[in-house]
Amino acid sequence: MALCGGIGGAKLALGLSHILEDRLCIVVNTGDDFHLFGLQICPDLDTVIYTLAGLANPATGWGRADESWRCMETIEALGGESWFRLGDTDLAMHAVRTEKLAQGCRLTEVTEEIRERLGVASRVLPAADIAIPTLIETDRGTMPFQHYFVRERCTPVVRGFVYAGAAAAPSNRGHRRRSAGRR
Repeated sequence: MALCGGIGGAKLALGLSHILEDRLCIVVNTGDDFHLFGLQICPDLDTVIYTLAGLANPATGWGRADESWRCMETIEALGGESWFRLGDTDLAMHAVRTEKLAQGCRLTEVTEEIRERLGVASRVLPAADIAIPTLIETDRGTMPFQHYFVRERCTPVVRGFVYAGAAAAPSNRGHRRRSAGRR
């Protein structure tokens, strides 16, 4: 099992997957997840899956290779928010995820289906099925992680962190595998 998130975590997962293949289970950060254009965006999950599927953009480490940007160009031309760049094929991932979540699927189930459809052998699990967003307390107020990291480019002075919803997260104690012969 590996715990990871972001570009560095995706590279670690890729290296481990070459050795462990389908025996590897990767638990991915969901604290950076957020909503944009009404879509559920899971940057770390997507970066890990795209990397393991051989679809990641090698120049940026995030997003998909050979991406087109017509939707974002149109959003920008219409005056919409364009600070978080989502390519056309990446938008399709978010649209499918959001639709399945709206139908009542858990993020774990949706991630599993996407992983299988993209041919990723290693298991990929979100750290949580419920939203536990990382909020950054700054000298400019409290903001979601992606707003701080991408939109504001880490310029506000950090005063603290809040993990909204963490207290309500279900415990994993009852979900551990038991070793044979042990209770």
